[in-house]
Amino acid sequence: MVTSKDKTPDIKFDYNNMMSAYIGEEQGITYDELRMTRNAALDAYSYFRLNRGTGWMGWAELPYNQDEIVKDILRTAKIVRRNCEAFVVLGIGGSALGPMAVFQALCHLRHNELGKRQRKAPKFYVEDNVDPERMASLLDILDLDKTVFNVITKSGSTSETMSQYLIIMNMLKARYGDKAAEHIIATTDAQKGNLVKLAEKEGFKTYVVPDGVGGRFSELCPVGLLPAAVLGIDIKEMLRGARQMDRHCRRSDFKSNPALVAAALSVISMKKGKNISVMMPYADSLKLMADWYCQLWAESLGKAVDLNGNTVNAGQTPVKALGVTDQHSQIQLYTEGPFDKVVTFIAVEKYRSEVQIPGGCEDFPNVSFLSGHTLNELITAEMDATEYALTKNHRPNAKIILPEVNANTIGQLMFFFMMQTAYAGKMLNIDTFNQPGVEEGKNATYALLGRKGYEEKAAELNSRPVKSEDFIV
Repeated sequence: MVTSKDKTPDIKFDYNNMMSAYIGEEQGITYDELRMTRNAALDAYSYFRLNRGTGWMGWAELPYNQDEIVKDILRTAKIVRRNCEAFVVLGIGGSALGPMAVFQALCHLRHNELGKRQRKAPKFYVEDNVDPERMASLLDILDLDKTVFNVITKSGSTSETMSQYLIIMNMLKARYGDKAAEHIIATTDAQKGNLVKLAEKEGFKTYVVPDGVGGRFSELCPVGLLPAAVLGIDIKEMLRGARQMDRHCRRSDFKSNPALVAAALSVISMKKGKNISVMMPYADSLKLMADWYCQLWAESLGKAVDLNGNTVNAGQTPVKALGVTDQHSQIQLYTEGPFDKVVTFIAVEKYRSEVQIPGGCEDFPNVSFLSGHTLNELITAEMDATEYALTKNHRPNAKIILPEVNANTIGQLMFFFMMQTAYAGKMLNIDTFNQPGVEEGKNATYALLGRKGYEEKAAELNSRPVKSEDFIV
């Protein structure tokens, strides 16, 4: 196995079952197709290498430029862990999905149910929706005296996050007056937006979302590093893992740059009508990593026009699945349904626990054969069997292999996905980093709720055709 200088094993990307030699020429990718895509891939590689760290590619330098911020984050996290029973993130999109994915991956799977002595960190909640029942239920269980809220929004005008902020701040001021600020940490832009102004006015502890870092690319800055550090996760090792992956991504050939070949395969697949990307980890710890990937892939690549202004309606719909759970709900479709999907497994070579299956049920051979094995063997066998079934039925599939789930490999994995996305966007000739479709929905929400300056949008909404009762049953 290839290893980095610090001897931490690399994650691997196995794309055998994407190729025609394994699933047939009709559905598989030929060596010629891969070769023909090489020039576009090299163009994407060169473009990224030239422009990384600039514009909206500031995220690419996060593994290298966070040392001073990390020191401050670790000091703050130590104080929060010592004094608090709960740490609550108020955010949405990348401000929520990244922290949730890392929490699920690297903390005890029953973290909030453990006693504090066992978890050695506060309980953790991420409020990424404005369902009123959800907010009410959160407030029912929190002890405000022992809770810190991390409000995350770069613009400071995200309706969902700021509505939550208003609710929480109103409660905190009612109880603590001038000391309410002791319960708030703001993560926002350095200079622009509402939240940084509120932070200055109220005296909040503040962390900065660096320039050039959009929400879906923000996990390796204070957006994700602060919650992770509060939970006791080794954020230095996460950044080290990202650097480890970046070393591979600085190479221009498919044989040693996993993100580049993954991007090329994705673009070829889209052109061949494979418009659905199924992300299927075989570990409950990685379940929310698929959710994080879905935003990254969908929001980055789903674009109406290309950089030349041509209508392209680009993108590949991401779908999340969990092995083995979704073998019993989705795999039937993936194995025998339309030929419009690529399935990517995330495999774990060494789980952090081993559970033996004891003897019993000797009178039932179709049960007793399990005795003497482990759940580790069973989940791996089920993944291998599903991979075989897909391959036998000519369904493209690939596999990302983690030696184990730890802070380093999670840093590697997240940076791999970000680099794959950046390369694929350039190969599709789209703006990978904007989100005009999201902005349209935001603007319509502002208009519906009477935000000043959105009167024209309100008039547009009011001119919509009236719905017909004929089509409501």
